[in-house]
Amino acid sequence: MYKIKKINILVDNESWILPYTKRLVESLCEKYECSLIRNQNDLTDSDVTFFLGCTKIVKPENLAKSKFNLVVHESALPKGKGFAPMAWQIIEGSNRIPICLIQADKEADSGDIWLEDYIELEGNELCDEWRDLQGKKTIEICEKFITNFSSLVPKKQKGNETFYKRRRPIDSEINLNKSIEEQFNLLRTVNNKDYPAFFIRDGIKYKLELTKMDEDE
Repeated sequence: MYKIKKINILVDNESWILPYTKRLVESLCEKYECSLIRNQNDLTDSDVTFFLGCTKIVKPENLAKSKFNLVVHESALPKGKGFAPMAWQIIEGSNRIPICLIQADKEADSGDIWLEDYIELEGNELCDEWRDLQGKKTIEICEKFITNFSSLVPKKQKGNETFYKRRRPIDSEINLNKSIEEQFNLLRTVNNKDYPAFFIRDGIKYKLELTKMDEDE
């Protein structure tokens, strides 16, 4: 029976996922040889490579260094391929976000599915809060693969595919002609520092910040 001994985790940018990948490395290092890699060209031969929060296409010669090349994606594939699937689904009003672990393929988000789960939301989580749930579930699904891979059987994606576009600063614009209630889910996806909500009135651009307050404030 094939045994996993060496694991690589690649994060090729300054992603929000980094603190969670470091936590994952610490956990896996208790039983396996596990390394956090920041540049795909630094990948070494391994049994498993997790590609988490990566923005660059991985070269075939780097994929060849690992038996299992795995990506985490937050949608019910093949629906919701592409960028920022969790944010887009929150904007759509979903509080039960699918998450799956898939084989890295030459076409983005098209690989076989190894594991599926859900991220459960209450509907009031702001960006840092639902990101935390996403990060923890990412750790969980990666650890589940390592623990159970010998009994797992990957399955092909089935159905019609849909795609989410890349989120850009303009996607955080608030419409002054709509109520806060109508745009609350959009406000939940913005980051007050990096991509804040904003609106334009009389040619002037205003930043709008959203934070939770204690009841006694």
